[in-house]
Amino acid sequence: MAADIEDITATVDAASVMRLLPGRPRLLGLGEPTHGEGSLLDLRNALFRQLVEQEGYRTVAIESDCVRGLAVDEYVTSGTGTLDDVMERGFSHGWGALPGNRELVRWMRAHNARRPASEWVRFAGFDGPLEITGAASPRQSLTALHAHLAHRVAANLLPCAAETLDGLLGPDERWTEPAAMTDPSRSVGRTAEAGRLRLLADDLVALLGTQPPDPGGAGSREDWERARLYGRTAVGLLRYHHAMADPSPARMTRLCALRDLMMAHNLLALAERGPVLVHAHNSHLQRAKSSMRMWEGPVEWWSAGALVGARLGARYAFLATALGTIRHRGVDTPAPDTVEGLLYALPEDRCVVDAGRLASALGATPPAPRESPWFGYAPLDPAHLRDAAGVVFVKDVREEARY
Repeated sequence: MAADIEDITATVDAASVMRLLPGRPRLLGLGEPTHGEGSLLDLRNALFRQLVEQEGYRTVAIESDCVRGLAVDEYVTSGTGTLDDVMERGFSHGWGALPGNRELVRWMRAHNARRPASEWVRFAGFDGPLEITGAASPRQSLTALHAHLAHRVAANLLPCAAETLDGLLGPDERWTEPAAMTDPSRSVGRTAEAGRLRLLADDLVALLGTQPPDPGGAGSREDWERARLYGRTAVGLLRYHHAMADPSPARMTRLCALRDLMMAHNLLALAERGPVLVHAHNSHLQRAKSSMRMWEGPVEWWSAGALVGARLGARYAFLATALGTIRHRGVDTPAPDTVEGLLYALPEDRCVVDAGRLASALGATPPAPRESPWFGYAPLDPAHLRDAAGVVFVKDVREEARY
């Protein structure tokens, strides 16, 4: 079996990845089975750099706050701010503290500084303003959308005044209450004010949709795209807060699904602009249903990759990443009867495998998924192989120093 698999492996580089695909996809996703490991981020950086330089990809999107990411994009395109500043305020989930992300931003800025705007590589977060402990207030996105429209349309077309939004929003602490994640009674998502805000957000987004960018206005297209982002985010956050207040057993399923819906909407908007490289957890990029065990029990939902794939078809491709060991996390050598164990027997430290041919080599009855001894690592599900273009395998993930 190991010899059969070795015949369908290749070096992890842009040329090997593109040989797995019928053509250049509009969206190319690289997943990871765990977050925050330097080895995986270094691999991502090297592969994405080659895909930018050799295949013409022009946006790098990562699993981070879409609104915060605007500051990173301004830095890598125009040099606004400093590297230290954007690493601190331009990322969610603590991703700005990871050296691999810092190196990605540093390289993007250096790349763009030597090139005309037509060749710039853009940065984007594609997650909502969400953390494990809760969700952001919709204030920033909602008021930014209102301000954009107030400068461009007659006042009598606006559904409300800015002061009305401010009064309905109230203190941001009402929205960001951490206890609301586990206690729906602590959420403001189903108050009368939240209900009114959902209607107003819908009206504002509809009004924006009636106002295409001025073809002759400097920066008009860019401003319009940013306003669309604010609109998607405001509507998505208000939906998410509404679901946080849901006391039913379906609550966590709805929250997971709504988060990936926000991700999918952001990815589709980015794909309208040009070819996009995406990096996130495997569970967000796979075409199959995602699942997770949470404090309220197991939940299943359709991932952003499934939603995007349904829209883009072959113009979306996904590479899953699998790994052998993360010894500093208690993840030791995989059992030889798992997919990871079979790949671990190969001589290469890193390789990319044709996922469809790997699934065929495993036969009609694929091996059972590997058991994870650490909650932060999700092994590859062999049943998902045919939904991926390829599998990037990293033999050993080593602990590295961080800032």
